[in-house]
Amino acid sequence: QLYNPIERDWSIKIMNKLGLKREIFGEIIMPGTKIGKLLPAIAQEIGVNSEVVVVAPACHDTGSAVAAVPVEDDTNYAYISSGTWSLLGIETPEQIINEMSFKYNFTNEGSANGGFRFLKNIIGFWIIQECKKYWDENVKSYSYDELTEIALKYGPANFRIDPDDLRFLRPGLIDDNMPDRIKACCQETGQKVPETPAEIVRGVIESLADKYTKTIKMIEEITNRTINEIYIIGGGCRNGLLCQIVANATDLSVFAGPVEAAAIGNLMVQAKSMGQIKSIAEGRKIIRKSFDIKKYLPEE
Repeated sequence: QLYNPIERDWSIKIMNKLGLKREIFGEIIMPGTKIGKLLPAIAQEIGVNSEVVVVAPACHDTGSAVAAVPVEDDTNYAYISSGTWSLLGIETPEQIINEMSFKYNFTNEGSANGGFRFLKNIIGFWIIQECKKYWDENVKSYSYDELTEIALKYGPANFRIDPDDLRFLRPGLIDDNMPDRIKACCQETGQKVPETPAEIVRGVIESLADKYTKTIKMIEEITNRTINEIYIIGGGCRNGLLCQIVANATDLSVFAGPVEAAAIGNLMVQAKSMGQIKSIAEGRKIIRKSFDIKKYLPEE
């Protein structure tokens, strides 16, 4: 809130309004900036040479993750950094600040290449995580792979929820658990009430895919550009059912991987800073060749 995205520096105006002194804030630096060398005490503790250079990556984990999106060329793509949360957006050279982006609650965050990540925060696997926690303690212990498998076998769901409904943001309690909240939502909206873990997981995944589809349409409306493909990165890209349903819902090709995108993007920015690669684009080419990127095509 204290950052001015147009000036790419602290907002002195807001600081003055809040009575904050500029000198107590550090310098804003770009990803790839060499900060200095490792302190001798830390170097000794971890067993490395004190000549090791400390480099600032894209210091938000999503920023580093998006740097690792293995996209080819300058195609109009959207990314989904998928985990507990889903961060869905595009990369742009300049920030997008207008009435429509405000209306749809989008944000502009810096990207590793000096541009911006125009994105929306959406709930991710949080709902399924909370359901799993309840089932593990009260019904049956499931692995995430098992939940995905039974949801796949179940087939299309008979209900939808808004994953961003505030009722789903709170951690589940014994007498107010996540599966019951989903059932209550379905009852309130006149839908078939799901009874089994397979039904619930399938419905949540399809609801996430619907949310992603609506968000991509918002981006297209705001930017007047057509999204051609989607890249899902982070832990959620391991869920093949989600990836396929997103491809079906959006009618777009979905590329899944890498899983450890944040760490890989961090490393790539360091490599660029140290002269090992020339650009983010070159790093992405290396990532495409180094990791198993799965492609999901829309199905009928």
